Amino acid sequence: MIETGLPKLDDYLHGGIPKGKTLVYYAYPGVEGAVFGMQSLCHSISNGINGVYVASSTEPHRIREQLGEFGWDAEGCGDRFAIIDAFSGLIGADSHERYVVADPEDTRSLTQCIKNAMEDMREPGVIVFESLSTIMDLCGESETLDAIEEWNQYAMLYDHAMIYNFTAWPYSDDTLLAIKEDIFDSTISVGGITGNVIFGQYFGVLKTNWTDAVRKFILFKVLKPGGVRAYIPKILVTGPFDAGKSTFVHALSTRAVSVDRLGTTIALDHGHVDHKGFAADIFGTPGQERFDPIIKLLSREAMGVFLILDSTRAEDFARGRQMLEITRSFGLPVVIIANKQDRAGALTPENIRGKLDMPENVLVMPAVAATGEGVFEAFETLIDMVMEVG
Repeated sequence: MIETGLPKLDDYLHGGIPKGKTLVYYAYPGVEGAVFGMQSLCHSISNGINGVYVASSTEPHRIREQLGEFGWDAEGCGDRFAIIDAFSGLIGADSHERYVVADPEDTRSLTQCIKNAMEDMREPGVIVFESLSTIMDLCGESETLDAIEEWNQYAMLYDHAMIYNFTAWPYSDDTLLAIKEDIFDSTISVGGITGNVIFGQYFGVLKTNWTDAVRKFILFKVLKPGGVRAYIPKILVTGPFDAGKSTFVHALSTRAVSVDRLGTTIALDHGHVDHKGFAADIFGTPGQERFDPIIKLLSREAMGVFLILDSTRAEDFARGRQMLEITRSFGLPVVIIANKQDRAGALTPENIRGKLDMPENVLVMPAVAATGEGVFEAFETLIDMVMEVG
């Protein structure tokens, strides 16, 4: 299996792309699609797999610059990385690439370079197309569809995985249907959500013929450096006064800001998390009852909730339960954090569950936010819960 390098997608594909199989990132106009193929390529070559990038819309030197902007060192991979230059011929420019397409408007010329690259790779690798749409615009729809069939046959012969970026411009219905449903082994939809929403880009598996398709869509954003990150636009951190909410937010965050007076949060904590391919913005609320309207407001926009409790202060649990009810009324995934587990008299998570009278399916996890212990384990758990309801 050749991994895509995209968070959760490899899980949904049961490990990635089998050798000899094909995958298309089917992107709708206006969505950042090309980075998906780039990320899959760089993930492969960084793991010792040969990779070839078919450049049809961008000069090769600019592609290398783009890879660097995302933090991917393709050049450091040496001979494992090559570019098929199907762009320079369009503008009459010289090219120093190993594979140069003499006539980018002729699929036969492109096919010859692809075949040469496949034969030169001594072991199974991955071939990524920057823009199948550009090739189609230059060579024609039917000619390109025929060529894809040939490229896929070569890939099967040499055991290479093929990854295509495609933008669904207004081609014929037959062409769009063929790309989306017929000629590739797997189709990953990359789209945008319109309307009054807090975030608007997603990806998910539309079909795959080597495993059952997991019909879940993942919100994402593109970071530089970083590439595609599964993105949770709002996670709420709430809990009683002095339970450790601000400390928890800061322990999770690569950057965080608190608005406080005399050491007490009087407005919001805001942090950004970038962890294991996932990004999230987290918001911590004050614990005093006069701020409950803020909790209710943020709950309507959040996708998950951490309830932070001081494990040594059982007298505050009723207040914590009250705050949790405000958020749970909106059906959000919740993880309860049994904070300050390092202190004398701290109750165990099971003790806390009993005092809150919570069912077994509500997770109570131990943590010491001041040292970061248990913080990222709780984050990963909540992310999995959010994805399960996505």
